[in-house]
Formats: sequence, C-alpha cells, structure tokens
Amino acid sequence: MSVALPIMRPKLPDARSLVPYLAEIDNARVYSNFGPLSIRLESRLAAHFGAAEGTITTLANATLGLALTLTAQDAQTGTLCVVPGWTFVASAQAAILAGLIPYFVDVDPQTWALDPDGIEDEIARAPGKVGAVMPVAPFGHSIDVNAWDLFRRRTGLPVAIDAAAGFDTLLPTATPAIVSLHATKVLGVGEGGFVLCGNVDLIRDIRTRSNFGFHGSRQAAIPAINAKLSEYHAAVGLAALDEWIPARAEWFDLAAGYRHRLSSSRMAELQDGFGETWVSSVCLLDLRATDADHLEKRMNAEGIETRRWWGHGAHAHPSMSGWPRTPLPTTERLAKSTLAVPMFRDMKTADVDRVIDCIETTI
Repeated sequence: MSVALPIMRPKLPDARSLVPYLAEIDNARVYSNFGPLSIRLESRLAAHFGAAEGTITTLANATLGLALTLTAQDAQTGTLCVVPGWTFVASAQAAILAGLIPYFVDVDPQTWALDPDGIEDEIARAPGKVGAVMPVAPFGHSIDVNAWDLFRRRTGLPVAIDAAAGFDTLLPTATPAIVSLHATKVLGVGEGGFVLCGNVDLIRDIRTRSNFGFHGSRQAAIPAINAKLSEYHAAVGLAALDEWIPARAEWFDLAAGYRHRLSSSRMAELQDGFGETWVSSVCLLDLRATDADHLEKRMNAEGIETRRWWGHGAHAHPSMSGWPRTPLPTTERLAKSTLAVPMFRDMKTADVDRVIDCIETTI
C-alpha cells in the first residue's frame, strides 16, 4: 500500500535559526507587551509590504484581529455584518465577537469574493441595519482593495478585510486587512496575526484594544481585551522573514508543478494565477460542475488526504444556523465542486504526480 500523503505538513523555522532571537529574549527579559522583537517584526512586515512605520500591529491571532478592527471602527453593536457564505467560519465568529450579527451573502462566481460594486444592492435589501462589511480574500487570492477603499468612502461603513491567507498578495491601502500567521500559512509563527492599514490612528486604536485599553499609561481608556503577540512568536516571525525568499520559491515551485500538470485538464482547474503570480498554502481544485465527493473518496482510499477547507460554507455550521442570509447558489456550488489536495513545502515532485495521476484516472 502507498505511503499516506497528508494534506499539509507545516514547516516553521528550525531551532537553530531561532537561537539568536531567543538569546535576545533572554537578555532583555521581556516576553510580551510589545517587546523589542514584536516591534522589530512589525517594522520588517511594514517594509515587506512597502508600507510606512506605524501601519502594522501584531496580534495573538487573526480572528481577534478581525473583531478588534470592527470595534475600532465603531461598528454599531447589534447591527448586521455582511460576510460571504464562502469563507471559513472564523470570519463570522469574529463578527459575533465584535457584537455584530453575521449576514451571509453570496460571492461573485468569478472571484469567489464579495463584489464591492454590487454589495450595496444586498445591503439595501438586508433584513436590518448593516453596520459593517467583511470581504474575504479567498484562500489568499487577491481582491480589489482599492474598490473597497472607494466603498468605504462612498458609504461610510466600516470594512475589515479578512486576508487570513493573503500574505503573498496583500497590498496596503486605507482599508484595514487582517492576515493570519498560523502555522498552516505560507508565513507562520505558530499562532498569530497582524493588521495592515494606512490609517495609523486606526492601527493605534486596534493596538490599544489588544492591550487592555492601555496606551501610554496604566489607565484603560477604552473597553478592550488582551490579544498581544508574545516575544517568542515574534522570534519565529523574524526567523520566518529571514527565510521568506527561499521559502516562497519552494511554495511557488510546488504550485507551478500542480499548474503544469493540470494545464491540459478540462475537468479540474486551480484558482486564477495560483502558481503564476501568487501562492498560498492551500492548493484548491475547482472541479467546475462536477461533485467532488467521488474524487475525495477515491483519493482518500489511495492514501491521499484531502480537505473541504470551508466545508459547506460558514453559514452551514450549527452555530450559524439562526443568522440571516441571502440565497447562496455560488457558495453552494463551490462547496460541492472544490477540493483541497496536499500542499506543503517539502512535498516531492513524485507526490504531485501521484495526486494528479489519481485525479486523471478518476474524473
């Protein structure tokens, strides 16, 4: 029987690369509370994105980052937050944490994301007052952030972009975007995240809300929580940035291998540009009108692990059953016809061939 092929094998910087940063922690004896490594990580992330100092704040995870970004924009408690049905459940959970009600709306069939131009029609038809919108960059694919800037200026509504998997595609704008640094992402620290936004006042507010409401004093100025990134996670982040160029090349080689093998397929395709202009840690097959169940069963029988990353959509989880929604035909189609296949940095060409061979003999 063939050796089992997992859907992922996260690979963070090894112990040797962490030693210099851990020594700095030992010397400084600062372990959290925006210590020197966290500050340096924020500075290096800003430089990576070509953004100004003060436009990034790190956080314990991206879910808390989404919630704090909504509250920092004064999204009115009890109002609706527009969330795509086609997203991970954490998007909706973050809206609930911010005191909002998820309102599930369908995505554009081409982009798999909310349409910044057409969403106002859905808002006008909403069953209550809409207080915020949460666009999602699907599996790291870029979305039109400039269009969301225009939407914010046009409507005055708070917007928080869930770019959890979008490290490789993110562009800095005035609209806040939240990136995950979970171990499963292309750049990971174990658990963590950050918010990128050109509005430094908003970043300062989010930062304050992640630190008990403290900013420059021991007086809690605003309602807040504790959502800071530890110095140990910052050490991993700095080491990950040190190796980002070769790590990205590994991700790209793997994605390009999938794209090359699938180039002649008429039944399965990858997200637009995946392995050409961008990459993430999720290789998602779109089987178009074909139900993915048969392929999933065959691959699992062959020892190839697969995953429905977003299940049947965020709206389909039991905890979300009572929240309002529009008809979701595109979300339902994607839930049936998409399937994630193995994708990890030290995956071999033979492993990719094994996956594609199974696809070609099944569909």
